[in-house]
Amino acid sequence: MTEEMKQRVAVFRFGVIADFVGGRQLERGETERLIQEKCARRWIIPGSMRTRIGESTIKEWIARYKFAGNKLEALYPQERCDRGKSRAIDPETAQGLIALRKEMPSVLLPTLLQEAYVRKIILPGVTVTYSALYRLLLAEGVLQKVPAEGDPQDRRRFEADNPNDLWQSDIMHGPYVTVEDKQRKAYLLCFLDDMSRLVLHAEFYLHEKLECFLDSFRKALLKRGVPRKLYVDNGSAFRSHHLEHTCASLGIVLIHSKPYQPEGRGKCERVFRTVREQFLCINKATTLSLLNESFKQWVDSYNNRVHSITKEEPLRRFTRNIECVRPAPKDLEDHFRKAAKRTVAKDRTVAIEGRLYEVPVGLIGKRVTLLYHKHDPARMEITLDGKTHGFAVMLDVNVNYRVRRDKGTRGRDTFEIGDKPDRQYDGGELFGKAGTEEEDQ
Repeated sequence: MTEEMKQRVAVFRFGVIADFVGGRQLERGETERLIQEKCARRWIIPGSMRTRIGESTIKEWIARYKFAGNKLEALYPQERCDRGKSRAIDPETAQGLIALRKEMPSVLLPTLLQEAYVRKIILPGVTVTYSALYRLLLAEGVLQKVPAEGDPQDRRRFEADNPNDLWQSDIMHGPYVTVEDKQRKAYLLCFLDDMSRLVLHAEFYLHEKLECFLDSFRKALLKRGVPRKLYVDNGSAFRSHHLEHTCASLGIVLIHSKPYQPEGRGKCERVFRTVREQFLCINKATTLSLLNESFKQWVDSYNNRVHSITKEEPLRRFTRNIECVRPAPKDLEDHFRKAAKRTVAKDRTVAIEGRLYEVPVGLIGKRVTLLYHKHDPARMEITLDGKTHGFAVMLDVNVNYRVRRDKGTRGRDTFEIGDKPDRQYDGGELFGKAGTEEEDQ
């Protein structure tokens, strides 16, 4: 803790006890009353997430301040004298647990704790929690198993049986490009077919966010069909619920590699190395569009060159078993929609992305699922229990101002538009079957 933070803590503590150390004589019982009031209050405590102060703590601060001769330094936070040592486990038991861990370095901690009870390293009547054991072993540096030098790991080469059985995808940090007179880093998003080594689609973006990945994924599906499995790493974009929902709706199994082990995606890493050695080293493109244009030509050339491992051109190897390829569905765009659950309010509205939408009257009070594209907020489908209820309409308060409610007809609204005769619209027709803008109005 810095000196400045210690001063802030001391000043705060003095403010709490000022009523008791300021020299003012308190009446009988007033001290206890003030302490109880301070204990009941919620405080913003510097350097702490707590909001309450206990009675014993306040009395300790008062005693420390008076004992030190009313010096503010007495209220500074004190360093723990047992820092680095376990207070929940006595020293003898701690030594036994450390020795047991060294004897059984690969077992899980719950198993280790159970074995300690069996061997009576932890005496009967003594309780050692899992968290206390974890902190002890972590402090002693014996928590994780350290493999012996030269201890080999079981890694094996693999290859899918058919094209589109398995896709691999990864992101590579690329060169800097000029965007509005500023230098921005470009990121290469690549999709690779495991069996043929075909670069299905690869493109440079200015971000490595989910939106960029989904855009590249959509293009790969349109060009090369739908895979059975997609193998990615543990980045935030690959762990999103949106990507999981999209893959599941397309019948794609989403697989994540083990953290900090890029060897499992070695084919993608090898392509990235080739990109650096054969493309980026000679490419002089200064803008993102020029970079992608020249890279597209390079990918076409790469896919038609003999691969050093398969001894065959990736494109030829991919198309040889083209009958195994499942084409992308015609409604592919619908599979990339975001899904959001909302409870319909009493005024039959739901809020999405800061906008209000109206839904059919019959859905009031029900929790519906809304499917939409972020770039097309006007087209939002309503579903309930797997059944579609048409599209929501963006709220127009001026139109609703001219709507006259007919109390005698449930679920029907009467519109007054100028001096024309009243027109009645059924809620289901207006929202559930509306196919054109004219009908929605």
